[in-house]
Amino acid sequence: MPEIIQRVEEALNNIRPYLEADGGNVKLLEITEDKVVMLELEGNCVSCPMSSMTMKAGVEDAIRRAVPEISKVMAVNI
Repeated sequence: MPEIIQRVEEALNNIRPYLEADGGNVKLLEITEDKVVMLELEGNCVSCPMSSMTMKAGVEDAIRRAVPEISKVMAVNI
């Protein structure tokens, strides 16, 4: 599992500059046994009306491309 965590973090690092440009960020909380990535949105991403779209089209897409074995990506605070 450490290798999967590293690959997910690398995927997040690739999109972080875009989130940070708008005052937001994302934090990896855990990856469950059934390969569900649990994230927490931070900063402006928490209150942004586009955060669910950002999660689906940006964050989830980046993670799934880098780590295809991930079954689901979820944010705990949207």
